[in-house]
Amino acid sequence: MKFTKKETINITLILISAISLIESFILSLDHISWIAVILCGIPIFKECIEGLIREFDIKADLLVSMAIIASIIIGEVFAAGEIATIMAIGGFLEEYTVSRTQGRIEELVKMTPQLATRIRNGAEERIYVERVKVGDILKVLPGEIIPTDGIITKGETSINQSTLTGESLPVDKKENDEVYSGTMNLYGSFTMKTTKISDDSSFQKLIKLVESSRPENAKIVRTADKWATMIVVIAFTAAVLTYLYTFEISRSVTILVVFCPCALVLATPTAIMAAIGNLTKYGILVKDGQCLEELAKVDELVFDKTGTLTKGMPEVVNINSDNPKEMMHLLASLESESEHPLAKAIVRYCDNDDLEDVTDFRMHIGKGVSGSINGSRILAGNKRLMEAENISPISKSKPQNGEIQIFLAKDGEILGNVELADTLRRNSKRTITKLKGLQVKTTLLTGDNENTAKYIAEQVKVRNVKSNCLPEDKTEYIKREQVLGHRVAMIGDGINDAPSLRKANVGIAMGDIGSDISVEAADIALVHDNIEDIPHLIGIARRTIRIISIGIAFALALNIIAMALAIMGLLNPIEGALIHNIGSVAVIIYSSTLVRYRLSRRDCRNPRKLGMTKHLNKSKV
Repeated sequence: MKFTKKETINITLILISAISLIESFILSLDHISWIAVILCGIPIFKECIEGLIREFDIKADLLVSMAIIASIIIGEVFAAGEIATIMAIGGFLEEYTVSRTQGRIEELVKMTPQLATRIRNGAEERIYVERVKVGDILKVLPGEIIPTDGIITKGETSINQSTLTGESLPVDKKENDEVYSGTMNLYGSFTMKTTKISDDSSFQKLIKLVESSRPENAKIVRTADKWATMIVVIAFTAAVLTYLYTFEISRSVTILVVFCPCALVLATPTAIMAAIGNLTKYGILVKDGQCLEELAKVDELVFDKTGTLTKGMPEVVNINSDNPKEMMHLLASLESESEHPLAKAIVRYCDNDDLEDVTDFRMHIGKGVSGSINGSRILAGNKRLMEAENISPISKSKPQNGEIQIFLAKDGEILGNVELADTLRRNSKRTITKLKGLQVKTTLLTGDNENTAKYIAEQVKVRNVKSNCLPEDKTEYIKREQVLGHRVAMIGDGINDAPSLRKANVGIAMGDIGSDISVEAADIALVHDNIEDIPHLIGIARRTIRIISIGIAFALALNIIAMALAIMGLLNPIEGALIHNIGSVAVIIYSSTLVRYRLSRRDCRNPRKLGMTKHLNKSKV
């Protein structure tokens, strides 16, 4: 666990103060307690004064300051130091939980293309992207990032569009097809006609979305501050009336001491820290305690498809051949010479095979590959490649669920074909079932085509599905749901998901395979990419808010009872400090039960037990 310089200083001051109080108690030397009063009390006084002067705001710090000063006046320095130290501990825990802010987008900006190759009067020139105008002809080489949006005028290629659409598989492009800024040209060089200038391109729009999208929620507010005005008025009034009635200053000071909101201050940060500790064990990193409060109220969870519900990489799902072993052996041998993601998936499928040597290897951009193995000419690719070689594919059917077909021919004769697709994670369906048990609506937003989207949705039993979504489409959907009063969480893994993660009330990123940009934009990261931990995450968020509420109620009840005893003269300041500290310890112990919490089947069957009943039933799951 790493601390900032400021946090390290605060921890040191708290430790010194705690040691001074222990020595003061053991040695019965009150003057040692002045160390705690000075180190922990002065920051409280400073914050109290600043709040009154700059913001005209009454906070819990005012009552704490009054209690510390009153204790010092009547000679109870130990009580003053004890109050200051406990408040400092609560303040530190709160500050630590809210200091994990969402990250920067510098890496995204660095990916913005800086230069472009423009063709003018038959000559090529390298220019800054800002100088490119609509209608300019640009040349894009293999491995380059496409500088602006445009239309291919000459050439064929495969484009990695994952930055924009999240699609796991490259998309083949030919003349008159659209290409987008920020996507990568994988293989063939091509020329394109610019349709948008750099500032209006799809990639710049993505950056602007990331910068501007913000969940409409407030910062975490110290629980005690929510009650501050009421607490100050009640405590101060009770102290004054008690003094006027009894003329015993000790009783009035005791009232101020017992009504110090230590337990209230500790209720929120200790529960959140315990919950964060629990989630860390499961590889779930929470950047900001506020997101747990928001997550507890979530009634809809939006999923990206690629890399979230699916594994995010193509796999062989079907082989059609009279001799599948021979076909796959030849296919893997040929594809081992290629760097294409589909080729790697085929080689991975035949991982244990001793592959053949390939000669005369050649790539046919947007179509496939060819080469010679043991004197035979081998072709592997799509139907367009087979038709170009006058070879009739054995299958006329078109895959219905987004699979990609690769045919293999040996010496002009088809041996069969293989189908590849992005496959579901094994626990995707189970996760959706648990979320429904928690009465959370599930939605699938994906850049894939309608058939693929519907197929995946049917497999995992998600009813609400939107296909062909660009980043702005996902963001607009989340915004519409929020306007309707829903609290929306979004889970995704790619750069294209970053705007949606920022716009959602809570953003959850797949931390292992997810892009750095999506992890930075999210509030929560799943380090191990185990989406089955999401129901546990929502469950513990709801449980955390329930425990905080119970802790607050207990603290208020204890303060009221202790105040009544102080009015009757049954407590002195030291005893009052002891009682309210017992309340603080009780709150901490109760909060610590979150460390061992694990979502049970009973919780999924009865989500109301988690304490968030008013936020459920807003939408059908």
